Amino acid sequence: MRFELKAVGPDGRIESLDFQGLDEASARQQAESRGYTVLAVRAKAGFALPFRAGAERFPLTLFSQELLTLLQAGLPLVEAIDTLAARERRAEFRALLERVVAVLRQGSTFSSALEQFPLAFPPLYVATVHASEKTSDLAPALGRYVAYQNQLDAIRKRLVNASIYPMLLVGVGGLVSLFLLVYVVPRFSHIYEDRGVNLPLFSRILVAWGKMIEGNGTLAIGLLVGLAIAAAYALRNPEVRARIGALLWRAPALGERLKLYQLARFYRTIGMLLRGGMPLLAALSMGRELLHPVLRDRLAAASRSISEGRPVSASMEQNGLTTPVALRLLAVGEQSGNMGEMMDRIAVFHDEEIARWVDWFTRLFEPILMAVIGLVIGAIVVLMYMPIFELAGSLQ
Repeated sequence: MRFELKAVGPDGRIESLDFQGLDEASARQQAESRGYTVLAVRAKAGFALPFRAGAERFPLTLFSQELLTLLQAGLPLVEAIDTLAARERRAEFRALLERVVAVLRQGSTFSSALEQFPLAFPPLYVATVHASEKTSDLAPALGRYVAYQNQLDAIRKRLVNASIYPMLLVGVGGLVSLFLLVYVVPRFSHIYEDRGVNLPLFSRILVAWGKMIEGNGTLAIGLLVGLAIAAAYALRNPEVRARIGALLWRAPALGERLKLYQLARFYRTIGMLLRGGMPLLAALSMGRELLHPVLRDRLAAASRSISEGRPVSASMEQNGLTTPVALRLLAVGEQSGNMGEMMDRIAVFHDEEIARWVDWFTRLFEPILMAVIGLVIGAIVVLMYMPIFELAGSLQ
């Protein structure tokens, strides 16, 4: 995000500066490191294209991996972060790490320092570090978080890869259909109009469409571009995305898989926090934001039941937060006292189940999608050539 600063320069003159940073404090830090005295900071407004990504996020996983390596090599925490800051190329990220080092040198804990920068370090990461400070095992906690994030990224990439080919089919099919309707059909309409051929009903509709496009081509292209931009902006709107998500959630088969995906991510998160030493109720509260609003209410009820002394497995089952496999593994975790590991196993089992379902769905959906696109394009072509077929039949 870009910020406009009004500052007093080293020579005593007031200047207007432009910096990019994660937040106002980051931009201010960059200016002060160059000898400026900042008087005012404001976010710089600008027009953002709908397909353009927002401000680049802090590479948290990479930072954790590098910090873990330095800690395992024997460097103290402050020196390790200072080393990462010195080799950071992006000014806003370097300023962020320098501020973390400055807070640590003031005597604050690592989790307290991270908590001051919520845009870079999410609450889950801060909670993981905070739990590790009680047991003095920061390096293992960072290792668990990196493994956790890599597992989530692997599932996310698998879902994205599975959707690439269907999206490519839809895009190519839509472009071919658009080419036929906007370029080819208007030219066929001229031929039939000049010949005075009697056309079937659907062919007449297609010819009328061709005349309309030919007479208002610029307007039609403008409308199509406007609709595409409006759709892109709508998809970036949180309310619209929430409504689309709610519709998908109500879909009979897809809704169950979305619930299973969220439960797998939830159990993996809770398992990581429990293995890091966090109490169960605090871990459940931390994982609440990972769930759909419907499941959040169920989790609140399950947490109340657990706080009243009921078993975790029974509370989760009563509120619809388990599957048959998850219920059995939770019961085993209660008996063995190793709930964190059991929740990890639940997540792994459900991830494999989701992967199998995605593979099956794509194998079924892709040929169906190809058939639908072929039917649409074929119908347009047949309607264009139908009068020629009828004319050939009358000649025979």
